[in-house]
Amino acid sequence: MKTGVILSGFGGQGIMLAGTLLCQAGMKEGRYVTFFPSYGAEMRGGTANCQVILSDSPIGAPVVYEPDILLAFNRPSWERFSPKVRENGLTLNNSSLFSATGSGEGPEVFEVPANRIAEECGSVIATNTVMLGALAARSAIVKLEGITSAVKELLKGKKQRVIDLNVKAAEEGYRFAKKG
Repeated sequence: MKTGVILSGFGGQGIMLAGTLLCQAGMKEGRYVTFFPSYGAEMRGGTANCQVILSDSPIGAPVVYEPDILLAFNRPSWERFSPKVRENGLTLNNSSLFSATGSGEGPEVFEVPANRIAEECGSVIATNTVMLGALAARSAIVKLEGITSAVKELLKGKKQRVIDLNVKAAEEGYRFAKKG
C-alpha cells in the first residue's frame, strides 16, 4: 500500500513538524517514507506545505501529484489542493478557521475544530498534532501510538516542555475523529 499525503497551511502552524512526525510514525511502523517540504516567500505567515508518502515498498519519487489524503489547515490550502485529492481520498479540514464540506461526491471531507481542541488541551501550538490524531482515527495510514511515540522522540531536548501537550492534543484529535 502506498499513500500520498499533503499537509498545508500557513507558516507557524507547524506544517513541517507535522509532516516530520507523520514520517517518523510511519518509519516506526516499518514503512518506507519520503518527505518533500515547500515554503512560501516568508516562513511565518507565508504558505507552507509538505508532501509525505508512506509505502510498504520502496518509493520511486517524493512528489505527490494526486494525494490520497489532504490535511488543510486553512482555506487557501483547501482551495489549492482539494481539487487534486483522489476521488476515494480523504480531506481533513481545520474547521476552526474555515468550513468547506464536500458535495457528497468525491473525497470524504471531515472537519476537525483543531485550533479549539488544541486550545482546550493547553495551547493552539498543538493544532498540528490534533490534526495528526484525527488522521490516525480516520485512516489506516498510521496508528495513534505511532504519532505519540514520534512526538516523544522528536520533541525531546529543547522542546521537552511541549511533549505532554502534543501527546494530549493527538489523543483528543483522535477521540474527536473517532466520534464523528
